[in-house]
Amino acid sequence: MPQPLSQRTADFTDSIIRRMTRVSMKYNAVNLSQGFPDFDPPRAILDRLAQVAYEGPHQYSVTWGAQNFREALAKKQSRFMGRTIDPDKEIVATCGSTEAMMCAMMTVTNPGDKVVVFSPFYENYGADTILSGAEPIYVPLHPPAFTFDVDELEAAFRQHPKALVLCNPSNPCGRVFTREELLTIAEMATKYDVYVITDEVYEHIVYAPHTHTYFATLPGMWNRTISCSSLSKTYSITGWRLGYIIAQEDIIERAKKVHDFLTVGCAAPLQEAVIPALEFGQDYYDELLAKYTHKKDLFLKGLDDLHISHNDPEGAYYVLLDIREYGYESDLQFCKNLAREVGVGAVPGSSFFREPVNHLIRRLHFAKNDDTLNEALNRLEKIQKLKK
Repeated sequence: MPQPLSQRTADFTDSIIRRMTRVSMKYNAVNLSQGFPDFDPPRAILDRLAQVAYEGPHQYSVTWGAQNFREALAKKQSRFMGRTIDPDKEIVATCGSTEAMMCAMMTVTNPGDKVVVFSPFYENYGADTILSGAEPIYVPLHPPAFTFDVDELEAAFRQHPKALVLCNPSNPCGRVFTREELLTIAEMATKYDVYVITDEVYEHIVYAPHTHTYFATLPGMWNRTISCSSLSKTYSITGWRLGYIIAQEDIIERAKKVHDFLTVGCAAPLQEAVIPALEFGQDYYDELLAKYTHKKDLFLKGLDDLHISHNDPEGAYYVLLDIREYGYESDLQFCKNLAREVGVGAVPGSSFFREPVNHLIRRLHFAKNDDTLNEALNRLEKIQKLKK
């Protein structure tokens, strides 16, 4: 027999989110599991994409991002973050935020380092930590409000982690951290000399009266923050795989090297095609928020009418449902039955929560056309048949 394969790849499963997409496809279920829209990107970038198909570029761009792409991105993020971002020294373009997060983790950590992760968490964070040779320390966000306990957080910091991962707005629970909460994290990051790796892909989907605060803009945080994000959710282009890291120059120089050998670079034609979107004015982002506010209201009212218990997300486009009343010991089995017998795809809570007590929760998303959401709600009328 050959030697055993790497132990690190044995310490986590495949993506449950992507697995549930395959389950949804198998049973022709409405896929509310994997968080991608079923509506088109803005017309401006589709038109530009058509031009780029003939004009190019079709060869490699600069490894860390085409010059005009980084300049447009820096201008856009400077406006929203409230500080001037240098496109040459403070940005690396990545293949989506998935690569950005892995690149950030490998840039910051050494094998054996510890990394604080809030639970619930996007499933990639655990894998990113393990693949980097680090050890995750999980700190619970307590439902129903999904707030952290300051003493529990400081207990994690006392274990001398190298970094903390902060998803804001949060996937899967939709929490938008207040400025006061972020200042608490910042104070501890300074006290214990910890880097903060942020995942801010839902930065433009924050429901009133809540507001998004960029962690890197807090006092003293620029030099210890690695800001990761993508264009996927903002412009409905999840398949384009365009993301980025923003950080101070010394961090970016290290991240460039990691990125270079991970993926070489993002797709050059898509970097070119997305530039019109990066130049959109505030009207676009206001309309985007109005669109998702409508979808949230439609879907949550539908769940209320069906007497299905759920949380009320402050940002992003996910909602968590409590399935304890249905009598299942396995939330994964519940989600499989939901897809097969009801025709709606969901993600089990065990994919996101470290604490077993919270495993009887499932995640749905509402980044779909109204017709799709209404069809899902119609099918969910049959959910009571799953009760044991």
